[in-house]
Amino acid sequence: QVQLVESGGGLVQAGDSLRLSCAASGRTFSNNAMGWFRQAPGKEREFVAAISYSGGTTNYADSVKGRFTISRDNAKNTMYLQMNSLKPEDTAVYYCAADVNRKSYPRTTAYDYDYWGQGTQVTVSS
Repeated sequence: QVQLVESGGGLVQAGDSLRLSCAASGRTFSNNAMGWFRQAPGKEREFVAAISYSGGTTNYADSVKGRFTISRDNAKNTMYLQMNSLKPEDTAVYYCAADVNRKSYPRTTAYDYDYWGQGTQVTVSS
């Protein structure tokens, strides 16, 4: 079992920055690839970013590439998503997820992830 708790969401203006955190407990955090997904009202959950167990490999959705940075601190059992130059279209509930069947080459499909947090709301006003 893996328990995940997101934090750091909020209401910001376009162009601002936010850093989301995902605190993990339970199964050894450092063994798993991890990911961030988001879901806007009326839309399907979509991939944002993913990171390998060591942090050495990352993947990003084209829509956030160059603006968002995913990272992890295995000593703290925590994953981060630094979001810069936020846009109104980034407004969504952001979820962190653990892929317990994958260490390297992090995957981009929500179906592949086994454990999910409760989500944190990010709202970007124009």
